Amino acid sequence: MHIPTLAPEVLFHIGSVPVTNTIINTWIAIIIFLIVGLIIKNSARLRPTKLQNFLEWALESVCEYFDQVTGDRKKTNKFLPLVGSVFFFILLSNYMGLIPGTGSIMWGEAPLFRPANTDLNLTVAMALTTVIVSHLVGLFTVGIFTHLNKFIQIGTLIKSLRHGPIAIFTACVEMVVGVIEIVSEVAKVLSLSFRLFGNIFAGEVLLTVMSSLVAFLVPTPFMLLELFVGLIQAAVFSMLTLVYLTVMSTKPHGEEAY
Repeated sequence: MHIPTLAPEVLFHIGSVPVTNTIINTWIAIIIFLIVGLIIKNSARLRPTKLQNFLEWALESVCEYFDQVTGDRKKTNKFLPLVGSVFFFILLSNYMGLIPGTGSIMWGEAPLFRPANTDLNLTVAMALTTVIVSHLVGLFTVGIFTHLNKFIQIGTLIKSLRHGPIAIFTACVEMVVGVIEIVSEVAKVLSLSFRLFGNIFAGEVLLTVMSSLVAFLVPTPFMLLELFVGLIQAAVFSMLTLVYLTVMSTKPHGEEAY
């Protein structure tokens, strides 16, 4: 029985770059997306097929769901490529971990395949990319000064100098809140990455242990549970990404108060 370790196992090196079993799963997921995308692109018709009808219905349903967060179909269409890609990549990566052979096909002393999201490097990279992109969207959407003023409210403090001690005190409090907001941005990265990593890694360990103890029937309920967990984790990560993008692209209320 090979219990997954916190760090992914290195299978081989390409030059000085280590290739882990989670990278193998990531490459496979990307190739699957590329193939499916090309098939859908080449099969699109003005008179849609049943598959195209289903995909268009699914896309419209997702957009309506996203509209409840963004409040604007234009924003939904703008954020859909990133948020949709994040959702389907996480979902596919999670479900690939349930394919027979994952964790049992060995490459030397290490399993050849391992769910991509059990690698903390990947989840941190996705979380960091999500937060950075949300700030870039904020900078280009509401403007550099307005966006930075959400965190370092120097402009508010300068304006408050003309409105007396109470306004100055309020501005100082808002600056402290801005510092807390900066800390919360770091917390976003930690929360997103560790939540996804922890849930998928725990599920992988659970399935490995149960499959090793009893190979038939007993692991089935746990695999069904992991199907549900994989979907929920993909939905949570993608919806939080959408929330961050929406908040950062919205001007703060009351910024013209002074």
